[in-house]
Amino acid sequence: MKTPDQGKLKTVEYCTPPDRNLRAPAVQMGALSCDCHAHICGPESSFAYSDDRIYTPPDALLPDYLKQLEILGIERSVFVQPSIYGADNTVLLGAMQQMNTAGIACRGIAVLQDRVTDTDLEDLHQAGVRGLRFNLVDVADTSSNASLQQILPLCKRIARLGWHSEFLLHTDDYPDFEACFEAFPTDIVLGHTGYLRLGQTGDNPGFKGMLQLAAAGKCWVKLTAPYRISASGELPFAEAGEFARAVVEAAPERAVWGSDWPHVNISTPMPNDADLCDLFLDWVPDAQTRRQILVENPAILYDF
Repeated sequence: MKTPDQGKLKTVEYCTPPDRNLRAPAVQMGALSCDCHAHICGPESSFAYSDDRIYTPPDALLPDYLKQLEILGIERSVFVQPSIYGADNTVLLGAMQQMNTAGIACRGIAVLQDRVTDTDLEDLHQAGVRGLRFNLVDVADTSSNASLQQILPLCKRIARLGWHSEFLLHTDDYPDFEACFEAFPTDIVLGHTGYLRLGQTGDNPGFKGMLQLAAAGKCWVKLTAPYRISASGELPFAEAGEFARAVVEAAPERAVWGSDWPHVNISTPMPNDADLCDLFLDWVPDAQTRRQILVENPAILYDF
């Protein structure tokens, strides 16, 4: 595995690239379906990565992603700001603009600092941003992360725009999850089905609190990245399936799905995206519920 040019970038090992073997899933995702969690990375030669990153992705560019969408039968997308760019949303906004120019419906989830102006927020809204991401775990120095109390002022500011707050956190860190978030000023969205640490189960108090908030209509859950939450480390990622089914049973109206393309910073074998679509088919065998999760829920959450 190669390493970056030390004169250009902090030395952080390159991730495995996504599987370039494009093949169709057993059932295409369908008209107006939405991939609610994907990242565009690079080109590295033009957009420098943050020195604080914990991984270095190979280029994962829009043309490759568009080919993936076509073969999977997905018609809408949500790009999420990856941690490698910190609060510099240049690549995110550029990819969104290209998508919208091409007539492909696209939204974005940005990362911002407290000093962002109201004018900046309005401009981002016009560009298609509909939420902010707060990564509380997958960072180089978790001790430097803002607390929920520190995040609140910015979240209150975005509430007037109808935006939500997306958290990358481990729900097992929050045994009082429901109490922590039930009065939050925006809707909250949880990545990776609550991102339970390996070895946790659906009986975890934090996970159960997330389900309760979702059932009460106060949070949304992304059914993404089964390889990040399954101790087995290989298909069919059994634990992830159990967590996903629990979400769908508790609150199908608050679940969305995402590919997590290009699957950065994983230690398991690189999955093929068609297999991930087939897993979703297994988790949600009912066609109407699949449509709710792939089409109807994203239209509400991301204002399509």
